[in-house]
Amino acid sequence: MSDSAFETLANSFLEALEEGLGDDAVLQGGILTVESDAGTWIVNKHAPTRQIWLSSPQSGARHYAFDAGSGQWRDTRGGVDLLAHLSAELGVPLAWRRQ
Repeated sequence: MSDSAFETLANSFLEALEEGLGDDAVLQGGILTVESDAGTWIVNKHAPTRQIWLSSPQSGARHYAFDAGSGQWRDTRGGVDLLAHLSAELGVPLAWRRQ
């Protein structure tokens, strides 16, 4: 995946997350911050590795790489889908469609 393709894909994903999470989420400079009573989640793009990184007060740090076959951001240590993981932790249904 080229740098520009990663940027487009990651930006689209982060924007969809911000929209899906509403007022609890703020996206600035490629970093999505989600505030709740349970803590703060940080989701950001990491261009050098072409990954999305998650910092969670519940599950710690995780790295996700895009899997073109499934169209999902998958945990590099276990294949779990980032949307499913965040949906479960935040208790909010989340969706994203690759453009």
